[in-house]
Amino acid sequence: MKYIILVFSVILLGSCGKNNPQTIVDSSIDAHGGRLFENVHIEFDFRNRHYTSHRQGGIFTYTREFKDSTGNVRDVFTNDGFYREINGQRAKITDERAKAFSNSVNSVIYFALLPYGLNDRAVQKEYVHQTEINGKRYHVIRITFEKEGGGKDYEDVFLYWIDQDSKKVDYLAYTYETDGGGIRFREAKNRRSIKGILFQDYINFEPADSTVSLDEIENLYKNGKLQKLSDIVLENVSVQVLSKN
Repeated sequence: MKYIILVFSVILLGSCGKNNPQTIVDSSIDAHGGRLFENVHIEFDFRNRHYTSHRQGGIFTYTREFKDSTGNVRDVFTNDGFYREINGQRAKITDERAKAFSNSVNSVIYFALLPYGLNDRAVQKEYVHQTEINGKRYHVIRITFEKEGGGKDYEDVFLYWIDQDSKKVDYLAYTYETDGGGIRFREAKNRRSIKGILFQDYINFEPADSTVSLDEIENLYKNGKLQKLSDIVLENVSVQVLSKN
């Protein structure tokens, strides 16, 4: 009897470990670059704007540069806050605009470096189920955010489809509340490794019916019921691996 209980306990623990969302996310981060994300300088262009992500020893600096009617604009978001430069001079902006600009910069870099951000302090992980898409088996992980530290969009909900074999993120979907709200579904494409870090572009889809739930989005994709909205493409990506401070 004791032997049977022991075997059952081992099977149960093994099953729980296999479907543990933290373990799955950790393995996915490792597959996409792991600790290289922690000390690295990355640059890329996205929709005619130039971005940099500099992380070293827990300190980060994100920048965005572009030209508009005011001249050369440079947004800088760090552990200490946000500021904007116009033609090399600090610009006076309201706290509301600073928050909006920093959220915009952070959002682009967050998506570009996924799944690295899934271990941020405010992230809450839940195992949803296993599924199959195009002959591949996936773990589906739900991501929500605590209000404290979760940022302006803490109410957004994400689903990630992580390949059970490669551990890579092939699909993601999310709800958002800004601009009236909605749902997006992204399919990864053009995956490439640059100095050990994986980058991927996405095909961005949306459902024709905006009232569908996030949990319905996978079946809509499988049945060809999503409409292409745009391509998410990172251009001119460069990586410099840094030493630890």
